[in-house]
Amino acid sequence: MAKVRKAFVCTECGEDFQKWQGQCASCKSWNTVSEISLGRPERGGGNVRTMGYAGERSNVQLLRDIKADEHPRLATGMAEFDRVLGGGLVPGSAILIGGNPGAGKSTLLLQTMCKLAASMPALYVTGEESLHQIAMRAQRLKLGTDDLKLLAETNVSSILAAIEQHEPRLVVVDSVQATFVPDISSAPGGVAQVRESAAYLIQAAKQKGFVLFLVGHVTKDGSLAGPKVLEHMIDSSILLEGSHDSRFRTLRGQKNRFGAVNELGVFAMTEQGLKEVKNPSAIFLSRGEEMTPGTVVMVVWEGTRPLLVEIQALVDDSQLANPRRVAVGLEQNRLALLLAVLHRHGGLHIGSMDVFVNVVGGVKVLETSADLALLMALVSSLKNSVLPRDLVVFGEVGLGGEIRPVPSGQERLKEAAKHGFTKAIVPRANVPREGIAGMSVVAVDKLSGALDALEDML
Repeated sequence: MAKVRKAFVCTECGEDFQKWQGQCASCKSWNTVSEISLGRPERGGGNVRTMGYAGERSNVQLLRDIKADEHPRLATGMAEFDRVLGGGLVPGSAILIGGNPGAGKSTLLLQTMCKLAASMPALYVTGEESLHQIAMRAQRLKLGTDDLKLLAETNVSSILAAIEQHEPRLVVVDSVQATFVPDISSAPGGVAQVRESAAYLIQAAKQKGFVLFLVGHVTKDGSLAGPKVLEHMIDSSILLEGSHDSRFRTLRGQKNRFGAVNELGVFAMTEQGLKEVKNPSAIFLSRGEEMTPGTVVMVVWEGTRPLLVEIQALVDDSQLANPRRVAVGLEQNRLALLLAVLHRHGGLHIGSMDVFVNVVGGVKVLETSADLALLMALVSSLKNSVLPRDLVVFGEVGLGGEIRPVPSGQERLKEAAKHGFTKAIVPRANVPREGIAGMSVVAVDKLSGALDALEDML
């Protein structure tokens, strides 16, 4: 039998070596050289013709000859899940779901598979739990378990054999870090194992047309563990977020070849699993009766819909030589930038004070439309003045103190009006021509104008 060919490749720069070494000679990175299998060589030595590359017919086709019929999407039974996926499951797609331990990844997929197994063949492959543990979870969640097929296996060859035998339309592999390819000598969870295991499974999904769910682990900083090439191989990358002290979970699409990126779905963790939240804005706006300084509501755009979120700021005297800057749900560098703009173009110096910023509900705001709302909250806390309860603010702030427009401004104002907001401070370019019924909109061009408008409301 011919010997399996192997190579040692750096996972950072892709340089290959004849043997393993601790440091890559090309990029100088440590512990990045991994062993991979190149397969068994064909008979006939290195002759290209005997290796099967000559004499075979090519599968090259003209683009105009390929039928672009759109396959109907498969609904998961959860509107929030379908929203993040771009409208449902696409046959032949590979979806990677990541999240912290205990976030609810396995629970969400088990709920989805039990619902869909009643109408189509489905296979749930577990590599980290026993079949008895999954059965106990399904019983606790009161799920229908009559039609879902289970397999406890980590060998990719055995998983592919089961897929060949049962021909499912839905397959879950929990998790990809637990699977292994026998031809590779490294341990499961290594860079080479994760890459090759995912490649075999994704190739089978594309050829046979079934939907593949891959559960992935995350690192300490919240990014998906394993080689970066894994995120390029899959069609959709979804991250399930949520703290242990909160019953709410957010499902965010980080990559989607069949829908919008950064789409957000909101779920609530209950005794019967994850339940979708139909109106997320109402959840994030559950404020107390008494308003406090440093609080304002902003409208952020998540995927294809507006979302009303409350932002809080606290400015206090610092007892330290270096005042603290803490941002929860916002980017730390963005906070430092806006503080400099507020000093230069707003005339308010809070550089010697501690500044704490928090987005209520555990939502992570990734867009710049929160700039103006953040500055208004800081000014409110600094002056210890309460902002109007029915005020909503959004807009991007430039380094020159200008207030820049944001996309979908009219839709944001309409969403705020639905929830009873009657006042708004927005960029001038975002003011609708026909106005919003029941809402007074203040248009601003500069930060100084926004501060004057805020002063009139305090």
